[in-house]
Amino acid sequence: MKYKRVLLKLSGEALMGDKQFGIDNERISEYADQIKQAVDLGVEMAIVIGGGNIFRGVQAEEGGMDRTHGDYMGMLATMINAMALQAALESKGVFSRLLSAIEMREIAEPYVRRRAVRHLEKGRVVIFGAGTGNPFFTTDSAASLRAIEINADVILKGTRVDGIYSADPEKDQNAIKYDTISFDDVYAKGLNVMDMTAFTLCKENHLPIIVFNMNENGNLKALLEGNEIGTIVNG
Repeated sequence: MKYKRVLLKLSGEALMGDKQFGIDNERISEYADQIKQAVDLGVEMAIVIGGGNIFRGVQAEEGGMDRTHGDYMGMLATMINAMALQAALESKGVFSRLLSAIEMREIAEPYVRRRAVRHLEKGRVVIFGAGTGNPFFTTDSAASLRAIEINADVILKGTRVDGIYSADPEKDQNAIKYDTISFDDVYAKGLNVMDMTAFTLCKENHLPIIVFNMNENGNLKALLEGNEIGTIVNG
């Protein structure tokens, strides 16, 4: 097994499946199956999910709402997704804990770093909700921050494409896929891997990022077993 402790970053949009918004039950069940496969390998798994399938802070700003207010609404959207994933995991017999950066004692434990690490050590999947708890920070930044705090070996960014390309592969047939790329080259080429705050956090703390296709069943397990899947950013 290549990695012992990982942080999986999922976008909220990924949970939509073929829907226009909200949560596709089939897609979230597929994700839970893949996470269960990882846990069965003995991997300590932490997860951060976005909320873009329900609400984004930038949407609020475009509509004339205060950005801070909108970002807090977006944090609540991540909690809805996190609860849905937790329910899907537990229906498959996977023990999990939801930790929130905003206090919501009725539905989640408050985020405490030592508690999160202890849950991981006991084999529980830890889902981090409500982003960093602060406006103006994305869930990418939350993923980077939490991964560093729990001493994760790697961030696995599950997307609908199979890695990092020189251009958008869905729009440019000539886009070239990178198997491995350095942090500096990502900067130099202007590639979109994570938002700049999150990406810089990873670079400064020597935390590798792997971008891979989460929608292909079995990819997560194969990656954790050491197969070369997706694109790794390091160095």
